[in-house]
Amino acid sequence: MIIEMRTYKLKPCCRERFLDVFRSKSIPAHAEIGMKIVGPFLSVEDPDVFFFMRGFPDLESREPMKAKFYEGELWKRELEDVLMPMIEKYDAVLVEDKEGLIHW
Repeated sequence: MIIEMRTYKLKPCCRERFLDVFRSKSIPAHAEIGMKIVGPFLSVEDPDVFFFMRGFPDLESREPMKAKFYEGELWKRELEDVLMPMIEKYDAVLVEDKEGLIHW
């Protein structure tokens, strides 16, 4: 399994609103496409930061699955305009779970 370990730094006081939309809209949309989400995990040191992991069956499926989400109606018509203005910066690190340590 291929996993993106994602870190989001949001603009001040946006984390709860962002996570409400993320949990109610984004996570179910990811699941419909076959992407797995673990998290979100909230930073205890910074109230504007959270982390999550997004899983793909393999490296070859990653780009097509991401494209299906980001080119889809939900992202383009609703989520992009709501979520992107709240993000100060984000980072993604790609890792492979060859040992099957993450249990979805």
